[in-house]
Amino acid sequence: MSNPEQRTRVGDMKVDTTNLYREETFSDLRVASIRRLSPVKADGSPDETRTPIFVGETTVMTNAGPVPIEAPIDANTLEEAMEKFPAVIQQAIERMISEVRRLQRQQASRIIVPETGPGGKIHLG
Repeated sequence: MSNPEQRTRVGDMKVDTTNLYREETFSDLRVASIRRLSPVKADGSPDETRTPIFVGETTVMTNAGPVPIEAPIDANTLEEAMEKFPAVIQQAIERMISEVRRLQRQQASRIIVPETGPGGKIHLG
């Protein structure tokens, strides 16, 4: 557990008014969803000094059920984000598969040492 002195109390929270975004979602109602986070000033007007952030989202079906996939898209426009969407999501899926395989290898390589009981007999469990 973290140090109580390091935790932020609700009364100490403050909105960073220099880092505000308006969120919009665009979807083809099939597989693709793209969120555009448009920078805004504290009064809600567009902040032209910062660039928008795009995030691609989809869901893939696995043996364990649906898995949400989300990845940032390096784009300046919605059209560019839509063009890059398939490759970005494919890379995110490949990273996820790679991480699952790494975790499986790590789990499989764990050494189980059986306990020995009286007389040197091995007890499993």
